[in-house]
Amino acid sequence: MKFVEIVSTALVMGTLFVALPGCEQQKGPAENAGQAVDNTVQSAGQKIENAGDKVQNATTPGRN
Repeated sequence: MKFVEIVSTALVMGTLFVALPGCEQQKGPAENAGQAVDNTVQSAGQKIENAGDKVQNATTPGRN
């Protein structure tokens, strides 16, 4: 009986390993647009942070 359980478990696991990668969804246009917006916002945030660092360095005594 134990052998049958091991074999059936192995078959189920093998089937899952083969079938699950096929379930991966492709990105749609809305998801691509959202990712582009996220990237743009992140880039703008980094530029603002860099500008703030430059202002702080320029206004800090002893750093001129």
